[in-house]
Amino acid sequence: MKKVILSAFMLLGLVFSTQAQDISKNAIGLRLGDNDGFGGEISYQRGLSKNNRLELDLGWRNSKHVDAFKLAGLYQWVWNIDGGFNWYAGVGGGVGSWSYDYQGVDDSGVILFAAGDLGIEYNFDFPLQLSLDIRPELYFNSDDYREDNFGPDIALGVRYRFN
Repeated sequence: MKKVILSAFMLLGLVFSTQAQDISKNAIGLRLGDNDGFGGEISYQRGLSKNNRLELDLGWRNSKHVDAFKLAGLYQWVWNIDGGFNWYAGVGGGVGSWSYDYQGVDDSGVILFAAGDLGIEYNFDFPLQLSLDIRPELYFNSDDYREDNFGPDIALGVRYRFN
């Protein structure tokens, strides 16, 4: 048990002593993934400090039977791995709305959700950022939207960085 506790403290020390890279003040682009049928999202990141940022993602779906939108907001911590590689973790939540109309069944609702975020990114020497992350989402008041109230969202991000 002592070894486990000692290892945990050493790991925490390593995480907090990792050097942070200056992150971009702004980045905008697309976050492309499954996201419960939303497909892609418009993604905006705003740097708050050397290793913290805010990410806002807006996804929408307009198909023959389903219309929906979802807005997610995440606070992220960013750590440098090496060179342009960073890893990040975050927490947040969001809100959305959906409506369904198919073969006489008409239903709609509002969803609230809490989300986590874990990913890796690469910042090129020119203003391009590529990322891969997973954002597990826990849905509230969504009995008709999702049967299990949980959705893991894996996505590839492509963003233009600017100041």
